[in-house]
Amino acid sequence: MAEQTTRVCRLHGQNDLRIETETFANPGVGEVLVAVGAGGICGSDMHYLQDGGIGTIRVREPIILGHEAAGTVVALGEGVEGLAPGDRVALNPSQPCGACRFCAEGLHHQCLNMRFKGSAMLMPHEQGMFRDRMVIRAAQCVKVAGDVPLQAVACAEPLAVCLHALNRAESVTGSLAGKRVLVTGAGPIGALCTALAAWRGAAEIVVTDLQDHTLSIAREMGATRTVNVATNAAEMAEYDAEKGQFDLVFECSAAGPAIGMALACLRPQGTLVQVGVAGDTALPLNMIVGKEINFIGSQRFDAEFAQAVELIASGAIPVEKMVTGSYPVDRAAEAFAAAADRSRSVKVQLSFEPA
Repeated sequence: MAEQTTRVCRLHGQNDLRIETETFANPGVGEVLVAVGAGGICGSDMHYLQDGGIGTIRVREPIILGHEAAGTVVALGEGVEGLAPGDRVALNPSQPCGACRFCAEGLHHQCLNMRFKGSAMLMPHEQGMFRDRMVIRAAQCVKVAGDVPLQAVACAEPLAVCLHALNRAESVTGSLAGKRVLVTGAGPIGALCTALAAWRGAAEIVVTDLQDHTLSIAREMGATRTVNVATNAAEMAEYDAEKGQFDLVFECSAAGPAIGMALACLRPQGTLVQVGVAGDTALPLNMIVGKEINFIGSQRFDAEFAQAVELIASGAIPVEKMVTGSYPVDRAAEAFAAAADRSRSVKVQLSFEPA
């Protein structure tokens, strides 16, 4: 068989992104070869490019970026069942070990030996999905029903993150039906949390951000009101009256001022789900204690990935509304620049050659 090659979008170091060609082997036992159709640029991808890492996680060797992707099955390795060439699939970047104590407890997303596509946490790095062709475990492929565009299917990973946050919230608050919800930060995660709150029947969904463009997308995703806190912060004053008005906050910005405002606007015994991540952040502990706030962290996802694919395939969550740009992989530098400009972008994707 002739040598097989694929283009890859590889980061060699801070601000050193290159489109290169490499060879790949046929799929082995339990693996499939996938023609990647679309891949979303995440905040972590941008941090790797702009900063050379995320906090203490540093890029120490060349790494193919990307952990949000969808494509079409091209070939099957030995022993693969339930998939066939031509099937369209969402690619789950998570590969828990299945053997550590957290996997044994069913907390697969907390796996002590997690391998996650496009992550520089381990050495050697776990190579990502920004490439025309990739071999991946069949177990990480979720078949997509219907004819949903791959650009929408590639949103399964961030939607799964938000579904996990929703599940964390409802484990404390019960159903969101009839509740008043605040979403701080209108990037991709904030937009999807907004859509999920609307899907779950929230009575009011207020979204805050610093950019009018991202807030306009939040309105399309289900926000009942949006507030630009850079220009109209005074509009939030009505929500911190009488110890706060919101039942639940999805905090998606990880910005100290936004967290403080969110806690002030939460009613006593309200719940804040921290979805956004950053470095060490000061918190108003007296307010959390005095108002008996439920402060909940939310990390990645587990079974929610398959549910996310189902919601996208059914049209229940209009993920396509947040995709504000798509660029061919050979224009990756332009795509990353667009993704970093929040005045004009929410979710930017790379497109790859068709199957």
